[in-house]
Amino acid sequence: MAVTTAARAAVSHRPRPAVHHAVHHAVHHAVRAYHRTGAPLNRLPSADVLDQVRDIPLYRASVERGDFPVLEKPEIARDFPANWMTPELERALETGDAEFVLSTGTNHARMQLIRPPYFLLRSYYRLWSEHPELGALWHAEARRISLTTVLATEHVARVNARKPGATPGERWLDDRTLYLNRQLDPDSWDRAEVERMLAEIREVSAAHPTGAYLLDCSSYHLAHLARKVTEWDLWDRFPRPAGIIHAYEYTPLNVRAYLRTHFDCPIVDLFGSTELGYLFYSEGEGRYRPYLHDMSVELIPVEPGSGIHSLIVTSIRNPYMPLVRYRSGDCVRTADGSPDPERIVSFCGREKELLATPAGPVAQADLDAGVAAASSRVFLHQLHLTGDDRCELWCTTFDGKPLAPEETAELAATVTALTGRTCRVEHRDHVPIGRSGKYAWLAAPQ
Repeated sequence: MAVTTAARAAVSHRPRPAVHHAVHHAVHHAVRAYHRTGAPLNRLPSADVLDQVRDIPLYRASVERGDFPVLEKPEIARDFPANWMTPELERALETGDAEFVLSTGTNHARMQLIRPPYFLLRSYYRLWSEHPELGALWHAEARRISLTTVLATEHVARVNARKPGATPGERWLDDRTLYLNRQLDPDSWDRAEVERMLAEIREVSAAHPTGAYLLDCSSYHLAHLARKVTEWDLWDRFPRPAGIIHAYEYTPLNVRAYLRTHFDCPIVDLFGSTELGYLFYSEGEGRYRPYLHDMSVELIPVEPGSGIHSLIVTSIRNPYMPLVRYRSGDCVRTADGSPDPERIVSFCGREKELLATPAGPVAQADLDAGVAAASSRVFLHQLHLTGDDRCELWCTTFDGKPLAPEETAELAATVTALTGRTCRVEHRDHVPIGRSGKYAWLAAPQ
């Protein structure tokens, strides 16, 4: 695992013999455990990772055994924060070099975390500054406009309320980033709200010598905005971004294609989480590149033969909560079905949302691929389980018009074959959004 100069400096004051002893001790116990039980061992972290975690109470038993099982989210919360506390962390909390935060809770229960101030933001900005398609714009001082969930906007407003005057306004995260959205459901934006957002975009664009800005978004939110701008013929009031980054949730294939018809600029997909930062980014035609400084990943099959893998991450990027073999809860597919992280081609949804079928688990991306193949007109879709052997697929379209009978039939047949459930397709004017400001692809029976 590559470790930055800063990370090495953070541990260089420790006596090296202790590090070597910790590694030797862990390996020794791992070998003894293997000879005693004959059971295969879990992956042993590298020496630099062991050095970072050996004094953390949570990991002491693993270091003693020389065996690190997969770290689940409930284990992180157990005896928090005592299970993470070290003398270094206590000092960092006293000096303000570390702080307690809560994850957003949009994909799982809110998780308490300890990390450096602005940890996620700095990870984000560093990635942007180094990205082959975004870096030049970032270094040219292009500002960032964020169009995502209202929860994110409200968080920025709360932070600003604690330090009035520190930013240009209550929805400015800092001098470079403005948050636009003020409503839970983007489908409810009226013309006045859309014109307000476009006016703020024009103001940010006009502040740059070339009019450049970067649009950071939930792809669903941007698609809603594009649909409303089209409906009300407002494109002449919408300066196009120099680059678009969607980083908040899975982007359906039809939404991705729809955005490309309206925006002639790089559209980059980032993958990460609140507790980890960003791990992968897309470039060119959508190939994912790893962004794993101070990290490594491994893939574990969800079910033999399914081709779906759980993403397991080891990270010392956050020095106060290093995570060893942490199950992120995300699923991936690789080009050849192998557990090779270098061959990841799709981040296909959340592990807890996999749908069990007679043919094996189905992920969000599997349903999405079937929907896109059947009709490029579908905008939002949501699968409702209505019994043991039936389901309904709720759909909206980009133009608001119902699907043609042949498209409906093709969709129904595709979903039936994929899920093993008889499917009925229902055109909807509206699909409800969740309290988190994100759409669920799968709804269980009420």
